[in-house]
Amino acid sequence: MRRLPLTTYAISSLQNSRVKRVVKLNDRSQRDAEGLTVVEGVREARRALAAGITPREAFVCPNLLDAEGRAVAAQLEALAGRRQTEVFTVTTAVFAKLAYRATTGGLLLVIPYLDRPLERLPLGRPPFLVVVDGAEKPGNLGAILRTADAAGVDGLIVTGDASTRTDLHNPNVVRASLGALFTVPVAAATVAETIAWLRAHQIAILATTPAAARVYTAVDLTGPIAIVMGSEAHGLPPAWLAAAELQARIPMRGAVDSLNLSAATALLLYEVVRQRYPAGAAAAALGPVS
Repeated sequence: MRRLPLTTYAISSLQNSRVKRVVKLNDRSQRDAEGLTVVEGVREARRALAAGITPREAFVCPNLLDAEGRAVAAQLEALAGRRQTEVFTVTTAVFAKLAYRATTGGLLLVIPYLDRPLERLPLGRPPFLVVVDGAEKPGNLGAILRTADAAGVDGLIVTGDASTRTDLHNPNVVRASLGALFTVPVAAATVAETIAWLRAHQIAILATTPAAARVYTAVDLTGPIAIVMGSEAHGLPPAWLAAAELQARIPMRGAVDSLNLSAATALLLYEVVRQRYPAGAAAAALGPVS
C-alpha cells in the first residue's frame, strides 16, 4: 500500500487487511461489535455526506466513477485533506470484492452507526410517524424509508428487543432506501419505550390489523398520528394492539390474505397525506410526481 497526497492511499491487493475487514461488515455481529456499517453507491454516499455523516473510511475506484461520482469523490478528498476521514483508491478487482452489487458506481463508505434516541426525533405540527415492528426483510424496511421520505414523515421507529428487531444498519436497508436512511430521522426502541414516548407526546397510535372494524380510509388520520405496521407473517404483537387508540385494516378482495409490508405501509402513509391536504394541495405540498 503506497501513500498518495493528503490521507489518500492506494490498495491493489485482494488480501489487504482493510479490505477483509470491510467484507466482514456484511455480518451483523461484526457490524454490532464495531458500530460500523457500509454505504454503497454514488447517490447513497452523496446523501450520507449531505446529512452531515463523516465516514471513517471511503473506498473509491476511479475506473468506475461517472461525473456525479467524481464530484462525491472530491468531497471525500476534501474531508481527507482535513484529516476527518481516510480515502483509499482501489482497483476494479478490489472494488468488486468490497461491493455487494456491480452497479455501485465506484464508491463505498464505512460509517458509524446512527444513534438517535426517541427524544431527539423531530415532530411536525401535527406529528406524523411510522413505526415498524418485526419486519422480516431489511429490504422492506429500506423501501418503507423511501416511501416515508416521499410522504414527508417526521421519523421512523423500529421496535422490538435489540437482538430481534430489524437491523437498521443492514447494508440492504441503505440500498433499498436509496439513501433515505440518511434523510428520514430514525430511532430504535422497545415496544414499551415507544408506547410510553408516544403517549407522553399525545400522539395517537394506529394499529393495522385484519381484525379491525374500519378500513384505513374511514379512519381520521389528520391529527398527531403514529402508523404502526407489523410483520407480514405474524402481524402486530398484543402490546401494540392493546395500546392502539385506533385500528384499521386494508381491504383484501382477492385470494391472497396480505400485501407486502412496504406496499401496505405506502397505502397508509399516503392516506395520511390525502387526508391532511385539501384536494389539489397534496401535489403542491409533496412536489413533482416521480
